[in-house]
Amino acid sequence: MASIFTRIINRELPAYIVAEDDDHLAFLDVKPVKRGHLLVIPKKEIDYIFDMDDEALARLNAFAKKIAVAQKKAIPCKRIGTAVVGLEVPHVHIHLIPLDAIADLDFTKERLTFSKEEYESIRDSIKAGL
Repeated sequence: MASIFTRIINRELPAYIVAEDDDHLAFLDVKPVKRGHLLVIPKKEIDYIFDMDDEALARLNAFAKKIAVAQKKAIPCKRIGTAVVGLEVPHVHIHLIPLDAIADLDFTKERLTFSKEEYESIRDSIKAGL
Protein backbone atom coordinates (compact mmCIF):
# COMPACT_ATOMS: atom_id res chain seq x y z
CA MET A 1 0.00 0.00 0.00
CA ALA A 2 1.26 3.47 -0.91
CA SER A 3 2.41 5.73 1.90
CA ILE A 4 0.44 8.86 2.73
CA PHE A 5 3.25 10.85 1.07
CA THR A 6 2.98 8.85 -2.15
CA ARG A 7 -0.73 9.58 -2.11
CA ILE A 8 0.09 13.31 -1.79
CA ILE A 9 2.58 13.04 -4.68
CA ASN A 10 -0.12 11.36 -6.78
CA ARG A 11 -2.59 14.11 -5.80
CA GLU A 12 -4.88 11.57 -4.17
CA LEU A 13 -4.68 13.59 -0.95
CA PRO A 14 -4.52 17.37 -0.59
CA ALA A 15 -1.43 19.19 0.64
CA TYR A 16 -0.12 22.73 0.91
CA ILE A 17 2.65 22.26 -1.65
CA VAL A 18 5.47 24.77 -1.57
CA ALA A 19 7.74 23.40 -4.30
CA GLU A 20 8.19 20.46 -6.61
CA ASP A 21 10.65 19.17 -9.17
CA ASP A 22 10.86 15.89 -11.05
CA ASP A 23 12.18 13.99 -8.03
CA HIS A 24 11.08 15.89 -4.90
CA LEU A 25 8.17 17.57 -3.17
CA ALA A 26 8.02 20.10 -0.31
CA PHE A 27 4.81 20.80 1.57
CA LEU A 28 3.59 22.13 4.89
CA ASP A 29 3.26 19.72 7.77
CA VAL A 30 -0.44 19.85 8.69
CA LYS A 31 0.44 19.08 12.31
CA PRO A 32 3.45 21.35 12.72
CA VAL A 33 5.60 21.78 15.79
CA LYS A 34 6.21 25.39 14.71
CA ARG A 35 4.59 27.79 12.24
CA GLY A 36 6.16 27.19 8.81
CA HIS A 37 7.19 23.55 9.50
CA LEU A 38 7.74 21.82 6.15
CA LEU A 39 8.36 18.30 4.94
CA VAL A 40 10.70 17.58 2.04
CA ILE A 41 10.39 14.18 0.40
CA PRO A 42 11.71 12.24 -2.56
CA LYS A 43 9.00 11.16 -4.97
CA LYS A 44 10.43 7.67 -5.02
CA GLU A 45 9.02 5.82 -2.02
CA ILE A 46 11.91 4.69 0.14
CA ASP A 47 11.36 3.90 3.81
CA TYR A 48 14.74 4.76 5.35
CA ILE A 49 16.91 7.74 4.43
CA PHE A 50 20.17 5.78 4.65
CA ASP A 51 18.86 3.26 2.14
CA MET A 52 18.99 6.02 -0.49
CA ASP A 53 21.93 5.95 -2.87
CA ASP A 54 24.46 8.74 -2.35
CA GLU A 55 23.43 10.74 -5.41
CA ALA A 56 19.72 10.67 -4.54
CA LEU A 57 20.48 11.67 -0.94
CA ALA A 58 22.65 14.57 -2.13
CA ARG A 59 19.91 15.76 -4.50
CA LEU A 60 17.30 15.55 -1.73
CA ASN A 61 19.48 17.65 0.56
CA ALA A 62 20.17 20.20 -2.17
CA PHE A 63 16.41 20.51 -2.77
CA ALA A 64 15.83 20.88 0.99
CA LYS A 65 18.47 23.63 1.15
CA LYS A 66 16.72 25.61 -1.59
CA ILE A 67 13.42 25.33 0.28
CA ALA A 68 15.01 26.23 3.64
CA VAL A 69 16.51 29.42 2.21
CA ALA A 70 13.06 30.55 1.02
CA GLN A 71 11.48 29.42 4.28
CA LYS A 72 13.93 31.52 6.34
CA LYS A 73 13.05 34.61 4.26
CA ALA A 74 9.34 34.07 4.89
CA ILE A 75 9.21 32.91 8.51
CA PRO A 76 10.90 35.05 11.16
CA CYS A 77 13.32 32.79 13.05
CA LYS A 78 16.97 32.40 14.00
CA ARG A 79 17.55 29.33 11.83
CA ILE A 80 15.89 26.55 9.93
CA GLY A 81 16.51 23.29 11.72
CA THR A 82 16.36 19.86 10.15
CA ALA A 83 15.24 16.58 11.59
CA VAL A 84 15.01 13.13 10.10
CA VAL A 85 13.06 10.81 12.34
CA GLY A 86 11.31 8.47 9.96
CA LEU A 87 9.17 6.60 12.45
CA GLU A 88 5.74 8.00 11.69
CA VAL A 89 5.54 7.54 7.91
CA PRO A 90 7.48 4.82 6.03
CA HIS A 91 8.67 7.26 3.35
CA VAL A 92 11.85 9.32 3.61
CA HIS A 93 11.18 12.85 4.78
CA ILE A 94 13.19 15.76 6.11
CA HIS A 95 11.50 18.12 8.53
CA LEU A 96 12.45 21.77 7.99
CA ILE A 97 11.49 23.68 11.13
CA PRO A 98 11.91 27.40 11.87
CA LEU A 99 13.93 27.61 15.10
CA ASP A 100 14.29 30.18 17.81
CA ALA A 101 15.20 27.66 20.53
CA ILE A 102 16.16 24.00 20.74
CA ALA A 103 12.71 23.29 22.21
CA ASP A 104 11.24 24.08 18.78
CA LEU A 105 12.45 20.63 17.69
CA ASP A 106 10.39 18.88 20.37
CA PHE A 107 8.08 16.46 18.56
CA THR A 108 6.45 15.39 21.83
CA LYS A 109 4.78 18.74 22.50
CA GLU A 110 1.25 19.50 21.35
CA ARG A 111 1.12 20.14 17.62
CA LEU A 112 -0.24 23.36 16.19
CA THR A 113 -3.23 23.76 13.91
CA PHE A 114 -4.13 26.62 11.61
CA SER A 115 -7.07 27.59 9.47
CA LYS A 116 -7.01 26.71 5.78
CA GLU A 117 -6.41 30.40 5.03
CA GLU A 118 -3.43 30.54 7.39
CA TYR A 119 -1.85 27.41 5.87
CA GLU A 120 -2.33 28.96 2.43
CA SER A 121 -0.78 32.24 3.59
CA ILE A 122 2.25 30.45 5.05
CA ARG A 123 2.63 28.36 1.88
CA ASP A 124 2.35 31.40 -0.37
CA SER A 125 4.87 33.43 1.62
CA ILE A 126 7.46 30.62 1.36
CA LYS A 127 6.74 30.08 -2.35
CA ALA A 128 7.31 33.80 -2.94
CA GLY A 129 10.88 33.41 -1.72
CA LEU A 130 11.77 30.69 -4.23
